[in-house]
Amino acid sequence: MSRIGKKPVALVKGTSASVSGQTIEVKGPKGTRSFTASDDVTLTVEGEAIKVTPRGLSKRARQQWGMTRSMVANLVTGVSTGFKSELEIQGVGYRAAMAGNVLKLSLGYSHEVNFDVPKGVTITVPKQTEITVEGIDQQQVGQVAANIREWRAPEPYKGKGIRYKDEYIFRKEGKKK
Repeated sequence: MSRIGKKPVALVKGTSASVSGQTIEVKGPKGTRSFTASDDVTLTVEGEAIKVTPRGLSKRARQQWGMTRSMVANLVTGVSTGFKSELEIQGVGYRAAMAGNVLKLSLGYSHEVNFDVPKGVTITVPKQTEITVEGIDQQQVGQVAANIREWRAPEPYKGKGIRYKDEYIFRKEGKKK
């Protein structure tokens, strides 16, 4: 039995879901998202909840059961409240700024890094050293944040670089004479 799969996904106030075949579409105040489940599970909307049940007792059906329930829960969360990833920039002279639909990063290179904001994601820069990535697709928000962090990952000696807000950087001691 899947502990995650057997819990129904509650529809938040202001959201609605419709199932057609193996595709579920969830509408909410922030937008519309859809997901196509595998043939190993059955999706049903019962009142104010979405229920996922396996079609058999095979290992694959049980695997897809919990995964599908998690994906549906992420759809509901995305269209109701959305997802958010916060990044911090640390280092002398390292800063970020928005110019239209382009994130401009000064990260100690000889040139400024221009990061084009993809469709479906909004990036804001509340301070020069903080970046906020928001959207309704959890996977896309996480991938965009990882792509920004990739430009200058934090180094272990001084901690300079782009890090997630709650990330801990294991610090190393420098070389001794």
